[in-house]
Amino acid sequence: MNLQLPKGLAFALRNVFRHRVRSAATLAAISMGVAGLILAGGFVQDIFIQLGEAVIHSQSGHIQIVRKGYREGRTRSPESYLIDQPEQLKQKLTDQPGVQLVLSRLGFTGMINNGKRDLGIIGEGVEPSAEAQVGTYMRYIEGRALADADSDGIVLGQGVAKSLGLKAGDRVNLVISLALGAVNTLDFEVVGVFQSFSKDFDARAVRIPLSAARNLMDNSSAHVMVVLLNRTADTDPVIASLRNKLDSDRFETASWRELSDFYDKTLQLYETQFGVLRFIILLMVLLSVANSVNMTLFERTREFGTMLALGDRPGKVFQLIMTESLLLGLLGAAVGMSLGCIAAWIISAIGIPMPPPPNANIGYTAFIRLVPLEVLTAGGIGFVATCLAAVMPARRVSRMQVVDALRQGA
Repeated sequence: MNLQLPKGLAFALRNVFRHRVRSAATLAAISMGVAGLILAGGFVQDIFIQLGEAVIHSQSGHIQIVRKGYREGRTRSPESYLIDQPEQLKQKLTDQPGVQLVLSRLGFTGMINNGKRDLGIIGEGVEPSAEAQVGTYMRYIEGRALADADSDGIVLGQGVAKSLGLKAGDRVNLVISLALGAVNTLDFEVVGVFQSFSKDFDARAVRIPLSAARNLMDNSSAHVMVVLLNRTADTDPVIASLRNKLDSDRFETASWRELSDFYDKTLQLYETQFGVLRFIILLMVLLSVANSVNMTLFERTREFGTMLALGDRPGKVFQLIMTESLLLGLLGAAVGMSLGCIAAWIISAIGIPMPPPPNANIGYTAFIRLVPLEVLTAGGIGFVATCLAAVMPARRVSRMQVVDALRQGA
């Protein structure tokens, strides 16, 4: 059984390959535009993913559970928002599908003293071994991370260490005020200086073992339960499930995006920039294709005049031109998607060294992430742009007077 293309489609396809130079120019414009959209979209997508992972694995974890009102009242009376018996809540959270790890943090504010001067700090008591699994984006520029055996160890943010001139091995004092006005102090040895994703965090942050924080604050509770998931993509369904299971009158549950205002603002900035870039590429494809189509149709005006003189209706001429453009758009989109994917794989294999984002400490290596929907969208934009670029020229040619069309180029 022989399969044959419809007559009009076969005729349009022959015309596409008959005008090789013009068709090649049009295909180049479409494919470069589509490839550019894929590369730009994949680059921005990688920024979103890496920025999110940096926030998760340097500070927040995927989900945090606190006592209701803690975030608003922690600076005034943190002792009013303690989670009693945190181990029971931890077990309940660990049993939730998709949860990899749950850890406790006990927050405090106070002063750190190096023997010469004081600095106000925001501190956390953490579980060292569990925190090491969460803080994979935390980089130690001096010394090391806390270990479970460090009963009197402390790690400092880079800004804290710089302000007080501290380094690994130095001794410091932490001074905090307790609920009833009493003052408590403990002596610590600096075991490491870290860089997290945020400069602001590093300028005030210190961390000590959870056992030392409980001793310093004279309680056995926690302020925050941090949940680390197996996959970041599971954040929304897991947090929805936890909100249904936990007493909303006692606990507040927040995702990493809700905890990071900086991430959402950066996301909006890059989405706006990419929207402008997408518009510019679309405009370039439209102008390039329109110019190529106009030149092609100008050279073929007598051909179309002959068709009209032989009795073909203007609608058929218009249909032929649009069919040719449709074929060019499909072929250009396919070539562009192939080129974009190949270029993305090559660039990702090499990597793109990037400086730290605004208000951040740590640079990173960017890649081009191929998201199927983004690739198809880029191809669709190239195809639609080609069809739109051909409408006006096709309309103009199909409505020419036969005599004017036959005279063209004579």
